[in-house]
Amino acid sequence: MTKDKWHGHIAIFSANILFGLNIPIAKTLMPEWIDPIGLTFLRMSFGALAFWITSLFVLNEKVSKKDLLILFFCAILGTTMNQFTFIKGLGMTSPIDAGLIVTMNPMMVMLISALILKEPITAKKAGGVLIGACGAVLIIWHSYAVGISGGSGSSMTGNLLCFISVICYATYLVISKPIAQRYSPVTLMKWMFLFSTILMFPFSIQEVVEAKLFSPDTTFSALASVFYVVFAATFLAYLFIPIALKRIRPTTISMYNYAQPLVAATLAILMGQDRLTWDKPVAAVLVFTGVYLVTQSKSRADMERSSGK
Repeated sequence: MTKDKWHGHIAIFSANILFGLNIPIAKTLMPEWIDPIGLTFLRMSFGALAFWITSLFVLNEKVSKKDLLILFFCAILGTTMNQFTFIKGLGMTSPIDAGLIVTMNPMMVMLISALILKEPITAKKAGGVLIGACGAVLIIWHSYAVGISGGSGSSMTGNLLCFISVICYATYLVISKPIAQRYSPVTLMKWMFLFSTILMFPFSIQEVVEAKLFSPDTTFSALASVFYVVFAATFLAYLFIPIALKRIRPTTISMYNYAQPLVAATLAILMGQDRLTWDKPVAAVLVFTGVYLVTQSKSRADMERSSGK
């Protein structure tokens, strides 16, 4: 592996560790200290401010109107919709469920690549998708069955919102790969976060203004948690993603999502936010097995090379 690819792997591994820690930390803020949509707006606005300030100290790149339009759609999928649906879902379900659902990202990347990039769907790929889907269905079904009795922190609606977040993020990874080759990570992120902030402002500013987080009742712990969410899990993590996209494939990048549930579940259990039930390890095995099969299937380029084309 080249040094450049190593940098890509280190960048995306670091991003997923930060995302994994963010799941239980953000959970402590909602809904007591701030509403999910308010927290999402804080992430977007802080990210925009941080990336635009950073851009003053790096090479200034002119972005074409066509690429700005692409970045606008990347902002809708990769930051606005992805973060809002995930934060909203996390506020309704358990950190372990949310972390497990995130692991379906590699499968969604492969499916969307097949639709957009015309990647072939092999028997191994289709089998992996089916097995992984069974894992997700198990999480959602069990959370509904147990949740209605008040015996679990899980939520079917919350889990479905987390799954929508996965679809948005997977689509973003696929469509942003080409543009990530043309611009620096700071240039990409400053425009994406600016667009996201503008899109969310009318719907979320009131939630921020009225948040208990910014009242006299706030605590150092709550402020430290929100700092982690906006700085580490937003600015740093999203800075690492285009660094990785410039160096390795979207499918490979999505495989690092495996780290998120391990980190999130460990911290959530240590913090007393969640507990292990029988469905979670079974669902994890199904999801991981499905993801492994999908990511091991041959790409279109692999099949063309093997056929001598």
